[in-house]
Amino acid sequence: MPEPLKNLYSKQLIENISAEISKNYSAFNQQDFVESVFDKHWKGKELKQRMRHIAECLHQHLPADYKETIDILRPVSERFSGFEYMFFQDYVECYGLDDFETSIPALEHFTKYSSSEFAVRTFIVLQEKRMMKQMLRWAKSDNHHVRRLASEGCRPRLPWAIALPVFKKNPLPVLTILKTLKNDESEYVRRSVANNLNDISKDNPDIVLDLAQQWLGRNKNTDRLIKHACRSLLKQGNQQALSLFDFTEPGHIKLSRFAVQPSVNFGERLLFSFLLTSREAQLGKCRIEFAIDFVKANGKQSRKVFKISEAEYTEKEKYVTKYFSFKKISTRKYYAGEHQLTIIVNGVDQTHKPFDLIF
Repeated sequence: MPEPLKNLYSKQLIENISAEISKNYSAFNQQDFVESVFDKHWKGKELKQRMRHIAECLHQHLPADYKETIDILRPVSERFSGFEYMFFQDYVECYGLDDFETSIPALEHFTKYSSSEFAVRTFIVLQEKRMMKQMLRWAKSDNHHVRRLASEGCRPRLPWAIALPVFKKNPLPVLTILKTLKNDESEYVRRSVANNLNDISKDNPDIVLDLAQQWLGRNKNTDRLIKHACRSLLKQGNQQALSLFDFTEPGHIKLSRFAVQPSVNFGERLLFSFLLTSREAQLGKCRIEFAIDFVKANGKQSRKVFKISEAEYTEKEKYVTKYFSFKKISTRKYYAGEHQLTIIVNGVDQTHKPFDLIF
């Protein structure tokens, strides 16, 4: 099992930060700072709690004057890059909400080394119109990290971050940003645009489908963006989304020889296989998926769809073997009981069988 992300905050990392701060602020007590971070509550804190705790410890050991502290942290942030250093932005979110003129340039600076996508959201909640004007300016920046922040920061459903209900209800202010960035030269930025549109599709599918129809066919980059933006709609079997990418009703396809293990132990793999046969000369363009209806804590089931393959199949038959791993992961909790596995072709359920997960 991979190392938990919260363990990125090692003693070495905190000591490195501490040493760098002391170069810019001689009164900084490195030992006291390190000890305050690794207090008696540290082990019980999760990732974002640790991030917030580090920001609070910085506040305790740096000048009370917010502007002065930002001036100290700006050059320090340039020496570190990666997700784990987002406590610089968290410091701004905690202590700079009343100083827009200092905080927004600070977030723009910090995002070049570690994204400000979480911190900007509180500013959006508090000053939506002012912040969206700022995001549009960022969308025209010459720095691709800043341009990505313009999109990523206003995603209605950004994972691990506070949601933006106002944009779930009305995403039009966000679309102004996304239209500006849809042809960005950076794949990193375009990927964020696609993720933002995918968020929007969960609450406003018609808006995303209309945009997809307008943007498709202009160039390969935009086509890839739209395909990624429509991934949730495709998994839901939305027929309009499927038809946009030429996935037609699979009436000519027959599924046979469907086999699923009757049971699987927790930590092991569930094996399954099936044969697709076309009644015509070839299978054609197919999106082949499987769904598992997982047992939840309350005994009910919740479906999750997984893609197997997607291609133009010139052959008349395709035999598929696949497995699903029930190894322990941090993003899903498994429960014993009867699950169900379904095979899906071009958004249409073909057949299903039950299986038991055993602990």
